[in-house]
Amino acid sequence: MGRRGANNPRQLRAKSCGCPKCMEAYPPEQYGERKRRRDCVGSWQARYRDPAGRQKAKCFPKKGEADRFLDQVRTEVRSRTYNDPKRGEIILSAWWDLWWPAQPQRRTTTTNRKLSNWHTHLEPKWGAYRLCDLEYMALQAWITTEVKGHHTRRKVLELLNAMLRAAVRDGKRIPFNPAAEIELETPPKKHADDLRPPTREQCALIRQHAGIWYRPLLVFLEETGLRWGEATGLRWGNVDLEAKHVKVKEVLSEDRGRLFRQPAPKTAHGFRTVPLTPEALEALEAMAARFRPVATVSPIVDPLELHPDELVFRGPMGGVLTRHNFRRTWIPAIQAAGLAREVVNAETGRTEWWPRVHDLRHVFATRLKDLGVREKDAQTILGHDRGSKVTWIYQHAPEDVAAKVLEVLAPERPAGEGSVRTLRAV
Repeated sequence: MGRRGANNPRQLRAKSCGCPKCMEAYPPEQYGERKRRRDCVGSWQARYRDPAGRQKAKCFPKKGEADRFLDQVRTEVRSRTYNDPKRGEIILSAWWDLWWPAQPQRRTTTTNRKLSNWHTHLEPKWGAYRLCDLEYMALQAWITTEVKGHHTRRKVLELLNAMLRAAVRDGKRIPFNPAAEIELETPPKKHADDLRPPTREQCALIRQHAGIWYRPLLVFLEETGLRWGEATGLRWGNVDLEAKHVKVKEVLSEDRGRLFRQPAPKTAHGFRTVPLTPEALEALEAMAARFRPVATVSPIVDPLELHPDELVFRGPMGGVLTRHNFRRTWIPAIQAAGLAREVVNAETGRTEWWPRVHDLRHVFATRLKDLGVREKDAQTILGHDRGSKVTWIYQHAPEDVAAKVLEVLAPERPAGEGSVRTLRAV
């Protein structure tokens, strides 16, 4: 830093003060008579330069306060921890306008989810607040009481955290992130019976009531464990009947009622080769015989150009399958099979149906476990980055596991000396 000014801090002349210097600066003839005083009551101006060399100033009512402020600022500038308070006075909406365009491109569904969380939750509540005015306790109370649903809370907090972390990094607009330590409530727990997927016998019963047209798709989902978008986006050019496998290279996604192609699965591990059982091969051949799909795989120039003539699985009229339309088949099928169960989601209050189409993926993963397939191999086939995640999410214990463990712990034996039955007899 440069040489300190001899008059820093300096006392500013005031029009309301009656000391000799203020009377000289603001003559009574021009600014009116004031009570004469010996000492000046003007504020003290502390002047300093920020790390970029720009002149800054701040006023204090007392000289001691100005001196202490200057000592603090000089220390922060030397140690490179200086924080310009005015940079934190930007409101959250204005900061969003700076922060959002600078973010890297994400998947369409991720981008739209963040935009929705901003416009629905963050902007109406906090958009007019300055960054420096955001406080931990107010944010914690808001996320706990006003934002509904554990998943929504988590995603909204994730977005707010990203914005405020960037504000800390951007020349220390704020000294710390007030949302960093916010805690979320533990989501409601579900009993294992509510999470267990249907058995293979129950899946066969559902297919019987689903109508002959959709049976190949349901068989394929159960025999391969593909996600809905991976199966409905499967193109004939990615099927190898001789090698008995399919390659997962793209997916069909839906956002705001609009279908589009995505050139990659959910994660990098989603690029994979999935083997085909005889049942899966029959399902593919049945659909190929009906529609004669072309073997080309069109490059994704416009994601909205779906090229349905290349797709393996289609609707009865040859169109692209959507989740919304398929629900009209799935729900009546599980009801007719006597398996349908309406479950009220404790977080959102919405009514959901069990089993779901996605549970067929759980059926496949549990089958791999029961057949002794290695966890690492199951991870690769299902398209996950960790085998433990496959075990945790998809693989389920059999329904009679308690009875099996009981047989080991307490095998049947006749009543003998020392048993409870012997004591009762005595």
